Amino acid sequence: MAGYSGTKEDYARRLRRIEGQVRGIARMVDEDTYCIDVLTQISAVTKALQAVGIGLVEDHLGHCVVDAARSSHEEGAEKVREASEAIARLVRS
Repeated sequence: MAGYSGTKEDYARRLRRIEGQVRGIARMVDEDTYCIDVLTQISAVTKALQAVGIGLVEDHLGHCVVDAARSSHEEGAEKVREASEAIARLVRS
């Protein structure tokens, strides 16, 4: 079971909203909207995606990592390594 199962519908709703924002940006480009306005919307979408990513990291740490650590030291260490790599990817993006 995924760590975000309890909030899955919230994540789905947020992602649908972001999807709508991205379609709106594409429409802005099609309509030759002023560059700064497009960049402002791109920034908003980026922040929204980052917020979803942070929420997923929190859920992963609070559920998957904690459960693995309770199971065994090795499983816990593996999940921490996995989470660290995922966080590094988020930070680089």
